[in-house]
Amino acid sequence: MKQVHIIEHPLVEHHMSLLRRKEATPQEFRRLIQRLCTLLTYEATRDLSLTETTITTPMEETSGRILHQRIGLIPILRAGLGMVDPVLHLIPAAEVWHLGFYRDEETLKPVEYYKKLPPGDPVDVAMILDPMLATGGSAIAAIEAVKTWGVNQVKLLAMIAAPEGIEKVHAKHPETDIYLCARDRGLNDSGYILPGLGDAGDRIFNAKAV
Repeated sequence: MKQVHIIEHPLVEHHMSLLRRKEATPQEFRRLIQRLCTLLTYEATRDLSLTETTITTPMEETSGRILHQRIGLIPILRAGLGMVDPVLHLIPAAEVWHLGFYRDEETLKPVEYYKKLPPGDPVDVAMILDPMLATGGSAIAAIEAVKTWGVNQVKLLAMIAAPEGIEKVHAKHPETDIYLCARDRGLNDSGYILPGLGDAGDRIFNAKAV
């Protein structure tokens, strides 16, 4: 599928294997999420636009190229917060806006509880951040919120995804690019990814959601 980009790299496979381990501590889990997100961002930003500029080195004047688009990071609360810092390290001028969803455990559908997007002032490129693309409900809701905001170019970055989630996202938004470290086997009856890595939000923040 053209719009699905799975990062094939030895470092990604190495860190993903460590991330999946149930014995990984919250500190280790956060650190591995950050490393993987850095590698993911490198791939997801290949098509960002550049503009010519003139710079002065300690030796002479020369030409250079710099980012000129407004880039917005849209973490889906809670777990998406764990992916923000590594992207900001690479794109310090990026704006950070937030969307909050929780999953109804009976219907498996997303319930919105927070949305912070400035009306009438959309960014040029939105990067939605969520470690896991499972049923696709939250991702679809986030994409729709960002498009309603007025953003034309939307990217979805996740550590892992289930085929069911990918299919549902592209059924609704076929033009959305999805960047992944791994595509897993599928979902269990409760909508969790297999083999997966557990609940990313619980493991990042060492606090089980209630």
